[in-house]
Amino acid sequence: MPISREVLDAAREVERATGAPAAALVAIAIVETNARAFAPVGEGREPLIRFEGHVFDRRLNEEKRRIARTAGLSAPRAGQIRNPAGQDARWRLLRQAAAIDANAAYEATSWGLGQVMGLHWQTLGYASASALAEEARRSAEGQFALVARFLKTGPFVERMERGDWEGFARLYNGPGFAANAYDRKIESAFRQASRLLSNAA
Repeated sequence: MPISREVLDAAREVERATGAPAAALVAIAIVETNARAFAPVGEGREPLIRFEGHVFDRRLNEEKRRIARTAGLSAPRAGQIRNPAGQDARWRLLRQAAAIDANAAYEATSWGLGQVMGLHWQTLGYASASALAEEARRSAEGQFALVARFLKTGPFVERMERGDWEGFARLYNGPGFAANAYDRKIESAFRQASRLLSNAA
C-alpha cells in the first residue's frame, strides 16, 4: 500500500518542530500501521487504534471492573479480549469501554501512526489520556507529534542512528520483539522511509 503524501509531509513537519527524524517517524508508522493515518469509521474517519482489555481491567475500580468483565470488555490477561479486525468495530469497542470509564478506556488504547499507548499521557506531557487521544484524532501531524514525544523518553533515536535495531525493537516493542521479527521489520522500514522521503522531497 503506497504511503500518502499527507503522511510524509506530516513527518517532515514534526521533524522541523521537534527534531525527531522524519525517517524514524515514518519507519515506525510503516511497521505499526502500514503508515495509514486514518480509517473510515461511521461517516467520518478516525486514527487507527488497538484496545487492550487487560490494561483497561487494571485501570478500573472493583465495581467498574465487574461491569466491564461482565460485558466482555476487560480481562486480567493480555489477549483475552480480542480486537476486531476492522477499525469501525474497534471504535465501537472503545466507545463501549469509554461508557464505563472514559479515561481508563483511552489509557488502554494504542493511538495512531505509531500506536502510542494512552497510558503514557502524563509522561508525554498531556493533561489527560483524552487530550492525548484528541492529538491523535486531529491530524497525521498530531499522531507523529505523539511518536516524537515518546521517542524523547529513551535512547530510541540514538539506537536507530547507530543501526542497533535489536536495541530499538526491545525498547519500542518490548522484550518479546524477536517473536515477530520487529528488529528486522524496523530496519527494512527505516530504509524504505529514507528512500521515500528523499524521492518525495
